[in-house]
Amino acid sequence: MADAEPWKTVKIPPIVQELVTSMQEPSSLYVIPEQNRAALAGSEMLDPIPIIDLRRLSDNNTDEVCKLRSALENWGLFLAVGHGVEPGFLGEVMKVTREFFKLPLEEKQKYSNLVNGNEVRIEGYGNDMVVSEKQILDWCDRLYIIVEPEDVLSEYTVRCRNIANLFLENLAKLLNLREDYFIDMLDENAMTYARLNYYPHCPKPDHVVGMKPHTDASVITIVFIDDNVSGLQLQNNGVWYNVPIVSNALLVNIGDVMEIMSNGFFKSPVHRVVTNAEKERLSLVMFYTMDPEREIEPVPELVDEKRPRRYRNIKTKEYLAQLFETFARGTLAIDTVKI
Repeated sequence: MADAEPWKTVKIPPIVQELVTSMQEPSSLYVIPEQNRAALAGSEMLDPIPIIDLRRLSDNNTDEVCKLRSALENWGLFLAVGHGVEPGFLGEVMKVTREFFKLPLEEKQKYSNLVNGNEVRIEGYGNDMVVSEKQILDWCDRLYIIVEPEDVLSEYTVRCRNIANLFLENLAKLLNLREDYFIDMLDENAMTYARLNYYPHCPKPDHVVGMKPHTDASVITIVFIDDNVSGLQLQNNGVWYNVPIVSNALLVNIGDVMEIMSNGFFKSPVHRVVTNAEKERLSLVMFYTMDPEREIEPVPELVDEKRPRRYRNIKTKEYLAQLFETFARGTLAIDTVKI
């Protein structure tokens, strides 16, 4: 949120991109407990995440709608092709992302997320807040912006919004709601955030995570992943699975807000990022959130005696604040609103 209050941080997290140039192995600040390291390898999916052709979905193709339902019920996300964003344009978007992180540190620091010396805000360049001296840090630098940028990112934002609207229409139809139910919730006061993630290569990828397990505090999320390096993992029934790379596909997932509004019909997937010993990795994530002052609550039509209310009401800005606090502590914000 543009007017969000910054949070106190126990210490200033280092810039990982700078650390990696001067260390042989990660600092203890980043090393996860030994009992958690074995799972970092991840498992290959026996049942792959469905690939949804958005052209067919926009034509109300029955098979594609069924694939979408299956993807959301089993995984909470899918890989989108046929989205109309040309490979060359996606390449330009990734180039812009990469070029930001190639800037000299003093240039990037002009966009720092630090304020008043010891506070962290959502927007800006750096890392997330630290709430405890014992907190294990993520091997990742990021730039958070509210998407009103210029040039290539502006056009990318417009194209992603078209994809988001198509997805939201189909979610409403799957829930037997009017087609524009969720689109109307992303009104002129709604906020869209872009998060540019940079994961430097890591000397000990079996000891460090790029980003800890979490869910998204969005309505929905659209992710453009570097085609060259895998690293995204998804938790399903307690098992971590590697999300495959599909060239020029966009990953679309349910966020916590949609889980709440659907009264648990859709689930926000738990995911994380692992590191790579040899290659850097980038991603560009678009988070679609409602008006900061708007209440998040289950849709009344989706609450009845057979399916009672499963989540309490909470204001959007309060939930976003909860997300950053729980993320830093390694817990899930969605668990705080379950009844």
